[in-house]
Amino acid sequence: MAEEKECCCSHKTKERSEKEYKDMIHRLNRIEGQIRGIKGMVERDAYCTDILVQVAAVNAALNSFNKVLLANHIKTCVTNDIREGREETVDELVTVLQKLMK
Repeated sequence: MAEEKECCCSHKTKERSEKEYKDMIHRLNRIEGQIRGIKGMVERDAYCTDILVQVAAVNAALNSFNKVLLANHIKTCVTNDIREGREETVDELVTVLQKLMK
């Protein structure tokens, strides 16, 4: 992993700190496990509402992941790009927010 930096974004890639990387992978691994659990429930003919409760938990976990990722993006990439005069990053952020709010 690259050395940690305050903001390590380039226009379309981002080097993440070891901590940020591990946190994201940990969250995604948990979500992946939840999805496999739902698949197993379907395969075992589990009751519909039991599956729906697990799907709601996955949705909440994905929303939490998005919130953390979005906050990190704004604090690093967006802020850095604005400082460097790349105002188009704000338009990109608005587009992403519109997609997230559908």
